[in-house]
Amino acid sequence: MISHRQTDSAVTSKVAALIERLIATFGCIPDWLIAAIGRFSIAAVFWKSGQTKVQGFAIDLIGGEFHLGWPRLSDSAIDLFKTEYRLPLIPPELAAPMAAFAEHFFPALILFGLATRFSALALLGMTLVIEIFVYPDAYPTHGTWAAILLYLIAKGPGKVSIDHWIARRHQAS
Repeated sequence: MISHRQTDSAVTSKVAALIERLIATFGCIPDWLIAAIGRFSIAAVFWKSGQTKVQGFAIDLIGGEFHLGWPRLSDSAIDLFKTEYRLPLIPPELAAPMAAFAEHFFPALILFGLATRFSALALLGMTLVIEIFVYPDAYPTHGTWAAILLYLIAKGPGKVSIDHWIARRHQAS
């Protein structure tokens, strides 16, 4: 007759083996896939924010909006920096166009995996400014952004990137 302890032990062993197999399977997720998803996601966050600050130019791959005119600062961008963001040291007339540029330039580079570490560092700096001076209560969101950006700074953009292609060409010569 099988005791209750033997049955419990057998079940525990099977559960432990299943957990070990799952962990091993999760360990097979390639870094390039994690980096590519992180690059797309963080680029989308900052790009969409930048789009709220400009008029005459819109690219939204998911929403299907495309307007390839000459971008200019939106009428509300400077007011947003004056009334809501209220950054110290930087006047709103300077901060608004700087943010609009940065929220388009660096996400585009990150999306293509070009100058990824530098671009991620720039957006991490922007994230810190937003967290400290603008929306300090949004730390869960900003922490998520920081985690993705720190991953890209530490690990790079992965194999599916221009940075990787350039590095391979440079190593070959």
